Amino acid sequence: MAVTTVQTNNKLVKYTQEINREWVRGNAFSPYQGTSVNAIIRIKNELKSGGEQMNIPLVRRLTGRGKGSGTLVGNEEKIDNYGMRVWLDWARNATAVNKAEQHKDSADIFGEAKPLLSDWLNELKRDELIAALMALPSESSPAGLNSDDGDRVNGLRYEDASAAQRNTWNADNSDRVLYGASTSNYNATHATALGNVDTTNDKFTAANLSLLKRVAKNANPKIRPYRTEDGRDYFVAFAGTNPFRDLKIDLQTVNKDARPREADGVSKNPLFQDGDQIYDGVIVREVPEISSFVTSVWTSLKTAGNSSARVEPVFLCGQQAAVMAIGQMAKPTFRKEDDYQFITGTGIEAAYGISKMFSKAQTGSALVQWGMATGFFASAAD
Repeated sequence: MAVTTVQTNNKLVKYTQEINREWVRGNAFSPYQGTSVNAIIRIKNELKSGGEQMNIPLVRRLTGRGKGSGTLVGNEEKIDNYGMRVWLDWARNATAVNKAEQHKDSADIFGEAKPLLSDWLNELKRDELIAALMALPSESSPAGLNSDDGDRVNGLRYEDASAAQRNTWNADNSDRVLYGASTSNYNATHATALGNVDTTNDKFTAANLSLLKRVAKNANPKIRPYRTEDGRDYFVAFAGTNPFRDLKIDLQTVNKDARPREADGVSKNPLFQDGDQIYDGVIVREVPEISSFVTSVWTSLKTAGNSSARVEPVFLCGQQAAVMAIGQMAKPTFRKEDDYQFITGTGIEAAYGISKMFSKAQTGSALVQWGMATGFFASAAD
């Protein structure tokens, strides 16, 4: 019996018009960004009316002994102040298609341009904020400012810094940097201090988190804690996937024994639900891209620890740890060179600068992180 077969061109092909876009992780820093002085990442809008630079005045607390019944005239205390500069640059991207390709399209792929561009800018800002938190404070403009690619990250990017420059940052911030499980791991040579971090004692554990908090509390100038809406003071630590994993494992006993089981306790217990860890007055938030930076950008950290252990940073932040200076909020743009309406293009553009906040004493040249402490912990990749 001869069985008829359907020739390839006659086979039914159905195309769905529902487009599946690659998932883009939200910006984990977003809840801690705002215009108030309480914000960890301070949003400043003064440059919307124009300008390339923003000056942010920083004032240190008074520390003198003062006077009792003695003469105060001539014994007044200076106000130690500093003007921190932030440079902004442009971020732009676009997609284009001609009418011939649109006519072939079965699913309106070009219709996804606007959400794709929005996702692109959100990812860019998140990654640039990570780069800024790790950058070395600098009074110079970004190296790539106003170049073809632009550069909105202020400071000297960690991956571009020389060993001597990293050592200077390490010395300037010796009271707000921690290497592993002990302050004695510190060494004036940054690479040597990293080499003291081992995989036995120097992981990101509950005890080491508490130590990092104590380092931040004892730092001078002081790091002001972040205050929640209910009036509680917290520090907020941003950690990559690998250190966050190590902390969750170490906190299993705490979460098992100290968390409520009644009143819908299961839905709130981090043993069963993903989300922030809270311990000893520190909210620990996972930012997976920090681990990605170690893998692909700060590559020297992959083997920086004892016996070539992988080391990852954890950023413990209080108020005003970083600033985002806005020159122009994101806005859509459209192509004008349309070849007689044959080419359609849509884009996005924004102008901003992102910087770790820092101060400089009236005497000396040290540039000191204003609102954060940096911890380095051994954390193997999965």
